[in-house]
Amino acid sequence: MSSKAEFFAIRYGINQAIHLHGISKIIVITDSIYAVKKIFNPLSHPLQKHAAFILNSLRGFFTCHQENTIVFWECPSKSKWNLHKRVDIETKLFNLIPLLPNKNSWDFSKRSECNNIIDKWEMTFQVSDLKSRNFLELVDSDNILEPTYSKGGIWLQFIGHSNMLCMRATRTITNHAPIGEYCLCFFPREEFSCPCGLYPIETR
Repeated sequence: MSSKAEFFAIRYGINQAIHLHGISKIIVITDSIYAVKKIFNPLSHPLQKHAAFILNSLRGFFTCHQENTIVFWECPSKSKWNLHKRVDIETKLFNLIPLLPNKNSWDFSKRSECNNIIDKWEMTFQVSDLKSRNFLELVDSDNILEPTYSKGGIWLQFIGHSNMLCMRATRTITNHAPIGEYCLCFFPREEFSCPCGLYPIETR
């Protein structure tokens, strides 16, 4: 199994063990001692979130009683330990019936998270003072294209087909256009008023 799956299994097992009454010693049997070492690795790594949770659980376990201990045993799969085979068989026979099947999908979870981010962004934008300024709307068949994270997003595929549109989008996104607003930020000694004379500063 992957290190991430191994971490989750260890995290789940420890969490279950420390909540059992009368437990003073926890034995973790794993075929990936490499993953176990990452729990106690203070350096930054992708599994640090799981490691922090495990260490926090163990801190509570050790604080509860000074004689509480935990040990890790390495038992490679190639050793063909009988319990390995038993766990493998029971895992394959276990039939999980989720309460909400559609919400167990990784794609569904990712899409839901993306939708939440977009909804929060749209809400923030609606009440922002920057609305109708420094913002580029992309339209397809008179319909405004909604932002999405799916497959790189629908904006990028349109931007890639037009150099002019790509230039405008880049300037809008980065706020780096050769206009007065840009000059005021980076070249304050240069002229930044709007050439039309109606506005104190030239903007998009």
